[in-house]
Amino acid sequence: QVQLVESGGGLVQAGGSLRLSCAASGSISSINNMAWYRQAPGKQRELVALISGGGRTTYADSVKGRFTISRDNAKNTVFLQMNSLKPEDTSAYYCNADVWSVGRLMNYWGNGTLVTVSS
Repeated sequence: QVQLVESGGGLVQAGGSLRLSCAASGSISSINNMAWYRQAPGKQRELVALISGGGRTTYADSVKGRFTISRDNAKNTVFLQMNSLKPEDTSAYYCNADVWSVGRLMNYWGNGTLVTVSS
């Protein structure tokens, strides 16, 4: 079994920064894409940023230039550095990963971490 555990959320003022982490654990052979999604109350879950196994990154237009996704393959961990935060970034942030485990490629989600940006 594989688990994704997020950390680093919290309350920050507009213009501030936060760094989210997500560590994958369990029977892991390798991890392909790792990503961060977010979901605000009453809204659909949306992709924030994605990083491939080879390090290629993709960002939502709303966060380009402010957020940076990175990963540490040795620690099966993905990070999201969030700068110049805005009140509209307030959401629950979820980690997502495509993991090879016991010969199968499966998609996993973390339980989420809450980010609140005050104006």
